Amino acid sequence: MTTGVFIHSTADVSPKARIGKGTKVWHQAQVREDAEIGENCIIGKNAYIDFGIKIGNNCKVQNNCSLYHYVEVEDGVFIGPHCVITNDKYPRAINADGTLKSASDWTAGKTVIKQGAAIGSGTIIIGGITIGEWAIVGAGSVVTKDVPPFALCFGNPARVVGKVDKEGKKVD
Repeated sequence: MTTGVFIHSTADVSPKARIGKGTKVWHQAQVREDAEIGENCIIGKNAYIDFGIKIGNNCKVQNNCSLYHYVEVEDGVFIGPHCVITNDKYPRAINADGTLKSASDWTAGKTVIKQGAAIGSGTIIIGGITIGEWAIVGAGSVVTKDVPPFALCFGNPARVVGKVDKEGKKVD
């Protein structure tokens, strides 16, 4: 941990996590081992940051978000409340022979959210996806394919419907 970090008394932050100066981790948030959170970030109430997650500088991960292993969040990203970023395209509790799956029985797909992107409230991003720079994913979307830079997309499944600028305004 670094001096200048605020961690609410109810947050559960691993001593093996690295958190940058000016970052705030709020009520009941959990930050697991080997997570790296940059400077001046906000990790909202009840957020879950899995082990090994990398979050850049100046990011906001709002309340009740879950970011699972193999997620990388670049600088300046906004992740709205109640978002889930998964890592397994073929989730199962058990193997074909009925034995309980362990960590060695699945392959996680790396998900990257590029600089300046914004993810609307309640969005689900399937593992192995890249969200391009400055893209906006509308609230309630289910993202099953990569999103290009500066794209505006929404829906289930999310589809590109336009382009946006760095301020998030729709452009022709």
